[in-house]
Amino acid sequence: MQRPGGRSARVREAVHEAVLALLRERSWEDLGIAAVAERSGVHQATIYRRWRSMPALLDDVVAEHLMRSAPLPDTGSLRGDLEAYAEGVTHGLTGPFRVLILRAAMVDLRTGGAPGLAGALTERSRQLQAMLDRARARGEAAPALDDLIEIVLAPLYFDALFGRPGGPARAPRLVERLLAVSAGAGDAGTVAHSLPKTRRSS
Repeated sequence: MQRPGGRSARVREAVHEAVLALLRERSWEDLGIAAVAERSGVHQATIYRRWRSMPALLDDVVAEHLMRSAPLPDTGSLRGDLEAYAEGVTHGLTGPFRVLILRAAMVDLRTGGAPGLAGALTERSRQLQAMLDRARARGEAAPALDDLIEIVLAPLYFDALFGRPGGPARAPRLVERLLAVSAGAGDAGTVAHSLPKTRRSS
């Protein structure tokens, strides 16, 4: 994500702080750009020009929070990266940001009715794919991004959504399951390629 400097950075910081302050007083459904402009001291036209809509602004706030609270680790091993990231997600889904992050995780119906991830999570998916690609470049058998989302991230978001306590062992356990599934898929592929080709008799 680009980090603009000078006045642009000050505007972004003031608007983000206003959003967070308002979220302590009301739900995100009740937020509007007019209220953000009044609280931040930034003109509505400036906010509209930069973010265009309240959902886009909320996505930007979430993206900034994710970068700060759960930066993508580089421990030198896939397991270490996955465990550190999963633990960061667990911590990030607590406190006042929980509802806002869950809102960003919802499927966003865009123009034409085509579903897609909210902007903050789309960017996060790109970063996670880069982490998996980095592991493959080291020679490790990395899982598919879809498996990472379904086996590790989805349960963590489910826990946060329904207030289910996972405990400190939850994240490492999910990572272990992901790696086991990934290893099983790799073994199955190896076995399939090693079998001799036979012609079925009619």
